Amino acid sequence: MSSAVPSSQPRMNIGQVLEHLRPDFPGVTIPKIRFLEDKGLIKPERTPAGYRKFSDADVHRLRFVLTMQRDHYLPLKVIGEHLDAIDRGLEPPPIESVVPTVPTVALSVDGTPSAESFRRRSDLRLSRKELVKVAEISEDMLSQLEQFGLVSPRPGTQQYDSDALLIARTAAELSVFGFEPRHLRAFKAAADREVGLVEQVVAPMARGRDTAARARADDAIAEIAALSVRLHATLVKAGLRRH
Repeated sequence: MSSAVPSSQPRMNIGQVLEHLRPDFPGVTIPKIRFLEDKGLIKPERTPAGYRKFSDADVHRLRFVLTMQRDHYLPLKVIGEHLDAIDRGLEPPPIESVVPTVPTVALSVDGTPSAESFRRRSDLRLSRKELVKVAEISEDMLSQLEQFGLVSPRPGTQQYDSDALLIARTAAELSVFGFEPRHLRAFKAAADREVGLVEQVVAPMARGRDTAARARADDAIAEIAALSVRLHATLVKAGLRRH
């Protein structure tokens, strides 16, 4: 399973590799692939400008690593030993589960946003009148949502985007249970704290001198944001179950 192949073989960039892998491994991300490279499990070629170029053998190797993690819960060190054995023409050691198998349903994230959802950008633009109508809220509720910093037009415009629409509709649904916009300030404050923490962690990455620094930072933001939302949602669920 060595990644050494004739240089004439067509190469893929990291985005194309994701397209090949995601049908079987929906959770794979660019930071994940870069992490596996840092651990020495894959060694894609680099262009003079520093961009990664992957061969079919590299993708096959990635599939092996991801399968061993997903299906057998093997640590990366053990997976590396298996790859080393294969590279030297040896049979890798038999795979034995070291922990009880966890049912797939127990690992479900219950529909929480994926990292990809944080990367997507919507072109939706709504006027104030359209937002009130589509979100099915009153003009007064929108004014209150703006007053408490929950909703605002896009910077420099008087138009609202898809995030504003989703917040407004969610606020409307919560109002059925007696929640008023003023009650939602706690959610906004918690979100602001999480945003600040993510930005603090990613800031050194964004200051990199190479041209890919901003892209790496954006990928990390999406990944961390999805994980933080999952953690937050699961902690709330666990806390409510204790009462």
